[in-house]
Amino acid sequence: MEDAPAAALKAVTLTHVRYPRGDSLGHFLAWVSLIPVFISFGGFISHFIFRRELQGLCLTLGLIISQVINELIKSSIQQSRPSSMCAVLEVCDSHGWPSSHSQFMFFFSTYFSLLCLINGVGVSSPGSRRIIALLPWPSAFLTLYSRVYLGYHTIPQVLAGSTLGLLLGAGWYWIVNTMLVDFFPAVEESAIGRFLYIKDSSHIPNVLKFEYDNARAARKKPAKD
Repeated sequence: MEDAPAAALKAVTLTHVRYPRGDSLGHFLAWVSLIPVFISFGGFISHFIFRRELQGLCLTLGLIISQVINELIKSSIQQSRPSSMCAVLEVCDSHGWPSSHSQFMFFFSTYFSLLCLINGVGVSSPGSRRIIALLPWPSAFLTLYSRVYLGYHTIPQVLAGSTLGLLLGAGWYWIVNTMLVDFFPAVEESAIGRFLYIKDSSHIPNVLKFEYDNARAARKKPAKD
């Protein structure tokens, strides 16, 4: 009796990144391609543990919504990844338009930049705001380039993802800061908000100085008592 054929295996494409052996640039870009994973699991979990800012939580929610939209579009369009590399990369059974990595990074960079330039993120100096607002963009463009260089996407696919990410990031920022922001005080004062210490510091001109001064004052108070 012949053995039944083995079931086909499928990789988790979120972290399953390959590059040509011996290619130093490809190795570097493979790590760059994982920046969305680092932001998702490292950045947002750390943010919730140590900051619990409503703007950060809204950004996280927006990225989740963006990813859902990306998957819906991919399943509807069903455009293949580059045929020359999909077999080698083991991604022929997944769709490539639009690029989710490019969409993620451009959504994040757009929202973050608008938050810095308009809200200030606790930094009062206009020059410092502009510098901080530029920080995520090199990673965004490197991620876009890495997806094409490594063979996971075509140029139109990453351009579609980046454009969609930019539009969704700007639109979500507008929704949060013109509509949802009105509910921030209610969330802060709610039972779950008070239990989890969820807060909004975007109204404080220089939150770094505010927290620094309050931390020093709290340390000196027991000494005086």
